Amino acid sequence: MARSQALTGILFAIGGTLIFSVNDVSIKFLSDGYALHQVILIRAFVAMAFILFVISRTERGFAQLVTARPRMHLLRVMIVMISNVTYFVGLATMPLADAVAVAYVSPIIITLLSIVFLGEKVGPRRWAAVIIGMVGVVVMLRPGAGVIQPAALLVLISAVMYASGNLLVRHMGGTESAMTLSFYVQAGFIVVSLGMGLWVGDGHLASDEGLWAFLFRPWIWPPLHDWPVFLATGLSVGIGGMMVTQAYRTTEAGLIAPFEYVGMPLAILWGLVVFGTFPDAVSWVGIALICGSGLYVIWRETVRKREGDAA
Repeated sequence: MARSQALTGILFAIGGTLIFSVNDVSIKFLSDGYALHQVILIRAFVAMAFILFVISRTERGFAQLVTARPRMHLLRVMIVMISNVTYFVGLATMPLADAVAVAYVSPIIITLLSIVFLGEKVGPRRWAAVIIGMVGVVVMLRPGAGVIQPAALLVLISAVMYASGNLLVRHMGGTESAMTLSFYVQAGFIVVSLGMGLWVGDGHLASDEGLWAFLFRPWIWPPLHDWPVFLATGLSVGIGGMMVTQAYRTTEAGLIAPFEYVGMPLAILWGLVVFGTFPDAVSWVGIALICGSGLYVIWRETVRKREGDAA
């Protein structure tokens, strides 16, 4: 039973990550012509329609949306919202593979969070992996000539929020289903995006300067040829998000996290095929350091748990 559950969680993680990659490439594609909050709103409506359809087909139906943990859902919505906004604003001006690589620092961040908030002891090998991973982040930040790439800093903030959100999912998984968790996140996206649209959707804060152009651009009615892209991002976040949430809800994070790294080669492929970008030598160094140290941290966590269980 335990092996079957673990295998199911792994398959959900791999499938969800592959589907989620469509969300990244779609939003980067749309970032040149739309405001981020407009993209998120349309995406959330599409994803919500899918989630409500799935919920209506389950045995418990809409009754499972009744929760005794509204504050925890609100906290998770805030975390996921910050993670999404910082990631996609950074992604708009970074090569896709570079942004994904920086985002994959999350296992290292989970280790640091466990030290700060859980008081866990970290051995020298894990400390070495953390340091190597952070060196990889510095490489991706490209602080040449004293200038740090702001977009990469935003993606780094997103990784911190993503790691926190996954820890929270694991904490809530005993009482909340994957569909319930996904529903409240999309509901939060709709409320916040509508609020942003009412506030800045007319473009009065619009700017042509780099990062902020994507955040404060005025809303426009999408032409017909862009609707398939909106549909793709909505379905990918609805399906992929539910699959990844189910993986973290039912299976140990240390077992699931390594399989999310399948998104790295896919990001490189998407970047080459759709945007004509390919990681340069500096990016490859950063990718190797971050992914290698992250995978090592996860492997050490798995070994430590097995040793603890055996003891």
